[in-house]
Amino acid sequence: MFKKRAHAEWRALPLAVSLGALACATPAVGQTADQAADQAPAAAAKRTDVKKPKVSSTKPTSSNATVNLVNLLVQQGVLKEEQAQALIKQAEDEAYVSRQAAKDATAKADDATKAATAAAAAAQPPGTRHVTYVPEVVKRQLREEIKQEVMAKAQKENWASPGTYPEWAQRIRFYGDARVRYQGSYFPAGNDQAGAANYNAINSGSPYDISSTTFGPTYDATQDRNQFRFRGRLGMEADLLYGFSAGLRIATGENNSPVSTNQTLGGGAGNFSKYGVWLDRGYINWQTWGDDLRISAGRIDNPFWSPTDLVWYKELGFDGFAVQAKHEVWEGFTPFVVGGAFPIYNTDFNAGNNLPVDPSNLNSPPSKFPSHDKWLFGGQAGFNARFSPEYAFRFGVAFYDFDNVQGQFSSPCRITSASDVCNTDLTRPGFAQKGNTYFPLRQIIADPIGTGNNGGQINQFEYFGLVSQYRPVVVSGQLDLGHFHPAHIVLDGEYVYNTAFSRSFMNAAAATYGVLMNNRGPSPDGGTTPGAFNGGNQGWLGRVTVGNREIKHLWDWNVHAGYKYLESDATIDAFADSDFGLGGTNLKGYFVGGNVGLGENVWATLRWMSANSIAGSPYAVDVLQVDLNAKF
Repeated sequence: MFKKRAHAEWRALPLAVSLGALACATPAVGQTADQAADQAPAAAAKRTDVKKPKVSSTKPTSSNATVNLVNLLVQQGVLKEEQAQALIKQAEDEAYVSRQAAKDATAKADDATKAATAAAAAAQPPGTRHVTYVPEVVKRQLREEIKQEVMAKAQKENWASPGTYPEWAQRIRFYGDARVRYQGSYFPAGNDQAGAANYNAINSGSPYDISSTTFGPTYDATQDRNQFRFRGRLGMEADLLYGFSAGLRIATGENNSPVSTNQTLGGGAGNFSKYGVWLDRGYINWQTWGDDLRISAGRIDNPFWSPTDLVWYKELGFDGFAVQAKHEVWEGFTPFVVGGAFPIYNTDFNAGNNLPVDPSNLNSPPSKFPSHDKWLFGGQAGFNARFSPEYAFRFGVAFYDFDNVQGQFSSPCRITSASDVCNTDLTRPGFAQKGNTYFPLRQIIADPIGTGNNGGQINQFEYFGLVSQYRPVVVSGQLDLGHFHPAHIVLDGEYVYNTAFSRSFMNAAAATYGVLMNNRGPSPDGGTTPGAFNGGNQGWLGRVTVGNREIKHLWDWNVHAGYKYLESDATIDAFADSDFGLGGTNLKGYFVGGNVGLGENVWATLRWMSANSIAGSPYAVDVLQVDLNAKF
C-alpha cells in the first residue's frame, strides 16, 4: 500500500511544477496595457527582420465542391492542368445553366403568384382584403416544370457552349471542290475539217442555208489548242428530319452544257472578265427502311449505277424523279433496282409563229405549235456481291427509252428568211456534242423562178434532227480484288446496244437525203456521190485500275488504262463523256492515267486519251489533261 502511495506522489510532481510556473508567469500577465503597447512595435519589427511571409501558390478555395476536388486532384498529380481546366469549365457551365434555370423558374412562379393575386383582388368588392395562398407543393411543382422547360431550351440552344451552333444548324452540311486543269488538244494531219459539221451550233442558233456557197459551222479538227481551265462547285445539304433532306449546288461553266462545268481562263470576253455560275443541283430526297428505299426529285445525281462513262458523263445531272431500292437478302448479297422519269425537253410555253393559221385568210390569228416534249424513261436491276472481305463483284442491266427524240420531217412550209419556222423545228435536239446521225428537218416549198427562194435555189434555211430512235440496253460489271489492301485491282466493263436502231431505215434515209446526212462511207466513184451509211449501234469499254480506290491522303495513288469503242448511234451523243475525243460518240481509242495524293483531300491527276472516228469523215485527236484537285 505504501509503495503505491509513494508512486502516486512521484507522478503528481510534474503537476506541482506546472502550477509553480504558472504562478511565476502571473506578473507578466498582469502588465498594464501601456507596457504591452510599447513593446508591440519592437516585437513586430523583430519578427519582420527574422522572416517575411511568402505568397502562397495554393489555389483559393472555391464555393463549388467539384472545382475544389479537381484542384486537389491536380495537386496530387492525378490530373493534368489542361484536363482540370476542361472539367472546371464544364462544371461552371453546368452550374450557370442550373442557376439560370432556377432563377427563371422562381421569377416565373413569382409572376404567376402576383398575377393570381391581382386577379383575385380585382374580383373582390372594394375594401375587401384577400391573401392568396399557394401551397408549397404547388410552388415546387411550378418551379420544377418551369426549370425543365428552361433546361430543355438551354440544351437546344447550347447556352453552356456559346461557340457552338444550335441543333437545326448542325443538320446543314456544306461541301465543295475546286480543280485547275491544263488541257492540250493535238490534231494529227489527215482530219477532214469540211466534214466536221457542228450540228449543235446550227440547232441552237440560226438555221443554216444549205444553198449557200459558204460552209456551215464546224468544230475544230485541225488546229492544236492549249487551255487552262477551272472548275469550282459549292453545295449545301440539309437534313429535314423524318427521312427528308434537301440540297442545292452551284458550279462554274462557260455555258449551260450538261456535260461540262469547266471555265476556260481568259475565255469569253477575256481581259479578266468575271465568270458566271449555274444551278448545278437542286433536289429533295426522302429515304426510309434504313436507306434501303430512296425517292429523289429535282435536279439530281445520276441515280443509275454506271462504273464507266461509256453512256453517261460521270458528272451528269438528271432532271426529274427517281426511285432507288436495295435490300441485303443474305450476308454479302444485296440486289438493287432503280427507276425514273426525266424530262429532256419541255416545249416553250409560247412556241409557234406569227403567221396566220390559215394562209388563205390573212386575218386569221397566229398559230401556236402543239407540245413536243421529250422524255427519258429508265430502269435498272442488279446486285452487289461480296464473296469475302477482299473480293467484291457488282453487276447491273439497264434499259433506257429516249422518247420523242427522233427528228420529224416537216409539212411543206414556205421559208423566206432565217427567222421563219416550220412545224417540226421543235424536234431538233436542244443540245448535242458530235457523233449521232442527222438529217434536214424542213420540207421547204420551192417558189416560182424569179420569186421568193427562186425555185429552191436560195434561202434554204435548215435545222437538223436525229435520224434514229434510241432505246439502249446497257450491261455493266465491276470486279474489285482487294487482296493487297489498301491497294486494289479493279476491273470495270460496260456494253451498250441500241435496240431501236434499224440499219435498213438508216440506209433508206441515206438514199433520200444524200450528202445532207452524215456518217457516210467513202464515195464509191471517188467523186461527189456519197457513200453508204457506215455508222453503228453498239459500244463497249474496258478498264483496269490499280492502287487506292479513293485518293484522300498524302501519297495515296492509283493508275488506270483502258480502251473505248462507241459507234455513232449506240446512244445519244449529248450525254456521253466530254473529254475522250473531245466529246460524243463515233469514237474509238485508248486512254491511260493516274492520281497521286498531295495532302489531305488534295491530289494531282494526269490523263492521256487518243481517239479516232469510226464512221464518216476522218477525225482523230489526242488529249492531255493535267489536274490539281481539292475538295472539302
